[in-house]
Amino acid sequence: MGASLRDVRLIGILDPASLGPRALEAARAAEAGGVTLLQLRMKDTGAGELLRWTERLVAALGIPVWVNDRADVARLGGAAGVHLGQDDVPPRRVRRLMPPPFGVGVSVGTIAEAERARQANATYWSLGSVYATGSKPDAGAPIGPEGFATLVGYAPVGTPCVAIGGVTAVRIPELRAAGAAGVAVIEALFGAADIERAARALRDAMDALGPTTAL
Repeated sequence: MGASLRDVRLIGILDPASLGPRALEAARAAEAGGVTLLQLRMKDTGAGELLRWTERLVAALGIPVWVNDRADVARLGGAAGVHLGQDDVPPRRVRRLMPPPFGVGVSVGTIAEAERARQANATYWSLGSVYATGSKPDAGAPIGPEGFATLVGYAPVGTPCVAIGGVTAVRIPELRAAGAAGVAVIEALFGAADIERAARALRDAMDALGPTTAL
């Protein structure tokens, strides 16, 4: 794995169940277009199928593969890290068992959650939903770029903050201005007719604004 674990400039969130037979091809196209980290999210799938997909993606891609929710599956499948939501296993406990370089990302949407996340020794924070999105019905009310900037202020020094929820290429400049080291994308990437081209547009929008703290 040649890519940096902390390069969170462009996280693609992949759900093979929604993409069907073209899921692996879609993941490869996203990597070719400039995605720096792939997060596997399969909410309604058993651990066995999640493990198979983890191993498949780790073998197929050169960028880090992370697993959503399941630290055990991430470790067994050779993934680079796990992304944990507020209802998952506490990230502090995962970190005790799985020290760096294994990565732990955490979702943060409120100040109270930010206060708890400060104790997690996380690799990155995912903040949102920034804009309205249909990809995550339980995301809550959008926090907007202003709310995003507020939560960035709670992150420990050196912890990259990633914007999630309704992210598009045209919104990246205001997200970068609000403190985003990266963006996490579902619909604007894997919902596109040309996934590689969509990834390139997102990555170009990130890179056009200069280096981020993610590198």
